[in-house]
Amino acid sequence: MTAQGATTVRRATRPAIPRARVPVLVTAGLLVAMFVAGGLRYEGFASGQVVLNVFIDNAFLLVIAVGMTFVILSGGIDLSVGAVAALATMIAATLLRDGWAAPVVIALVLAVGTVLGLTMGAIIHYFEIQPFIVTLAGMFLARGLCFTIGTDSIPIDNPGFTALAYGRIDLGPDLWLSPSVLIAAAVVLAGAYTLHHTRLGRTVYAVGGNEQSALLMGLPVARTKIAVYTISGFCAALGGLLLALYMLSGYGLHAVGMELDAIAAVVIGGALLSGGYGNLAGTVLGVLVLGLTQTIISFEGTLSSWWTKIFIGLLLFVFILLQRLIVGRRE
Repeated sequence: MTAQGATTVRRATRPAIPRARVPVLVTAGLLVAMFVAGGLRYEGFASGQVVLNVFIDNAFLLVIAVGMTFVILSGGIDLSVGAVAALATMIAATLLRDGWAAPVVIALVLAVGTVLGLTMGAIIHYFEIQPFIVTLAGMFLARGLCFTIGTDSIPIDNPGFTALAYGRIDLGPDLWLSPSVLIAAAVVLAGAYTLHHTRLGRTVYAVGGNEQSALLMGLPVARTKIAVYTISGFCAALGGLLLALYMLSGYGLHAVGMELDAIAAVVIGGALLSGGYGNLAGTVLGVLVLGLTQTIISFEGTLSSWWTKIFIGLLLFVFILLQRLIVGRRE
């Protein structure tokens, strides 16, 4: 056997990493590197509770990012999620202040978010309008509704809500989680099951990969496109409820820019903005990168919070270029 033939055999037997997984692996490596660097630089950083605090402080963003993942995988975009989350906090705070029962308020808030998402999805599909325009209109609508309810922050003092907000789930000595994290974890697991083990999930990937091919294969494109925006609206409302728990208030200026944070988390997690590639494991990693960045800046103490935006902007540039290289090679 010639040297060239031996090299060919070695290359053929070497396990190859699928290109679509490269961004996720890069994100995981970045997350580990950030944690190690933080542990070496800051005293008390390398502890289990610091990691758990990242989940606690970003549970609402994780839920919203799950819905955004469905939308981006289908080839769409949803700019309304931050405003819908703020609207959820305002509705919840107002109704609880007026004496409504907490379960009724929660059900109503989730219904409002779901209906808004369903409406935007139907407009996008049946009127063939770009998702950017429709969800931008939804963003203005939801944010405007917040200020028709009230212009000031509304505190939440409902006993059930406050008990849940201050609840702790002990995991060991000096280790604990909030109930919001368990809710976010349940949403992630449900979303992952839907994407990878149901017909809807497979159709989402097919529509995002090539909508015309999905139509030719007889897949329910209309139902799928409407469904992903409905899921996104539901997740935005649920994320708003978790944000209301976290802040114990409703305010029309809550969650400003959160739609961009959700998009950033999904992209940093390896999903292609063109659709068809990505998964919720990457989204979770993306949210953790955002949260750990904020934690590092807090430990530093001398940096402005705007450095978080600068770092995330640089990361987005890197991951978009990485995705472009992957897509270019595939083509």
